[in-house]
Amino acid sequence: METVVITPTYNERQNVEAFAAQVLSAAPDCALLFVDDASPDGTGVLLDQMAAREPRIAVRHRHKKNGLGPAYLAGFADALHAPHYHGARFVCEMDADLSHPPTRLPALIAACRDGADVAIGSRWVSGGGTVAWSRRRQWLSRAGSLYARTLLGVPIRDLTAGFVCYRRAALARLVADEIVSNGYCFQIELKARAAKLGLTMVELPILFQERQAGTSKMTASIAAEAIVKVWHLRRTLRRGAS
Repeated sequence: METVVITPTYNERQNVEAFAAQVLSAAPDCALLFVDDASPDGTGVLLDQMAAREPRIAVRHRHKKNGLGPAYLAGFADALHAPHYHGARFVCEMDADLSHPPTRLPALIAACRDGADVAIGSRWVSGGGTVAWSRRRQWLSRAGSLYARTLLGVPIRDLTAGFVCYRRAALARLVADEIVSNGYCFQIELKARAAKLGLTMVELPILFQERQAGTSKMTASIAAEAIVKVWHLRRTLRRGAS
């Protein structure tokens, strides 16, 4: 498989079958690695059943819900070091709720194949946007990215984007140092570290779809926590540069 797609799950039983079918149809030469945080709704059990039927699907089970960052780092470790993924050239992040359009996955992979180290599915570049979002929610998301971009000096318009493709070697460099963010700020930190390393990042437009089933994991407290953590991240990255 050329690409490993990593998808953390927590209570996504209603979405994972449709998600997997669409991803594997859009990008047949990819493997899907789900990282399930002991979902109480039975998502992990369903994923195991799916993996038993489809060899391109694998599941890593964690014992408790422990944050988005650690879930992705566990998946990254498998994608970079597990023997059956050694041939993969690219590693992608996607949400399981179908908010990220699987039809755009080939474009992100192609951007990395053409030389980008990091290709970002972006809501806030020309041609991108959101579906079924209120103006207030759009403003909050844009303002959050602007806030982080200004503090960190990273020229990416959608810093909180979670639909990303990495060249394998670039991802290995990114996670070689300790990642200090856990939740919402994790996506910001990876892009800030990529900029600090001088990696080539490109943004490709996507239409972000509102989830149709299940409950969003984003809360006001998580967003507020990210505001504080961006300052901590700024200090951490500046210390590392000194």
